[in-house]
Amino acid sequence: MHVNKELYSFLLGVAAQLTEDWYASLNKSDSAGVYSSTDPKVIKKLKQQNNEFHLRFFQVFDTEEREFFKQLGDWIEEIGQDEQHLNTPIYFILREFFRTQEQYLDYIDRFVKLHGDQYTQEEINSWYRIVVKVFSEVMERFTEANHRYANKIMKAQQATIDELSTPIISLKDNTALLPLIGDIDTTRGMSLLENTLQKCAEKNVTRLFIDLSGVHAIDIGSAHQLSQLIESLRLIGIQTTLSGLRPEIAMTAVKLQLPFDKVTIKSTLAQAISTIK
Repeated sequence: MHVNKELYSFLLGVAAQLTEDWYASLNKSDSAGVYSSTDPKVIKKLKQQNNEFHLRFFQVFDTEEREFFKQLGDWIEEIGQDEQHLNTPIYFILREFFRTQEQYLDYIDRFVKLHGDQYTQEEINSWYRIVVKVFSEVMERFTEANHRYANKIMKAQQATIDELSTPIISLKDNTALLPLIGDIDTTRGMSLLENTLQKCAEKNVTRLFIDLSGVHAIDIGSAHQLSQLIESLRLIGIQTTLSGLRPEIAMTAVKLQLPFDKVTIKSTLAQAISTIK
């Protein structure tokens, strides 16, 4: 019942004005995000995205609901992975969806007034209901897409962090250096174990210098993982030399009876590297 060609044409005719009115009334003092940008390129793209939403949304009054959502789905995915929107708090974006919904309801009121008693209250109510229904589904789908792409970026960033936290530096004669900096917790310890073994195998390392002079603290779980790393390296034929152990880390190793007696230990990295023949 909500399909109506005249309403569809009317809304298409005001789509550009809807965008300009929306941007003019936009709260540009947000603490962060796309809506507070002063970059002309960002503003132009934002208006284009808003206008494209209007053009796709209005098709709900011209086509079947199932077909309509196929058209709008592409827009949702595009905005969901848009960099500017990913950097915008989700509650700001939902606020703008609700403001746009109010715009649509207002313009439906204008359309009804222009046509007097031409349409029944049942028809008019069906337009209101479809607008609210579609907006609810659009916001749900957008939130899901935004969350999915944000997680994808976060995982990529974490992979980069993991890569940087275990930098295997090749030296000479199949030797390599692993300088560790910062505290090592259980999560980082797991990453350290996995990445170090993989990189050493890729680089054909036969002797690895692990320097701990930049490590200020290590928890019990990570100390065990460091011990497992050394044992795993030994099992694949890689000799390990530790250097730069702070007194507190040495005390933890002794307390836990970790088998550091099976590796070469030097006071400083310079002393360790000097043993390379």
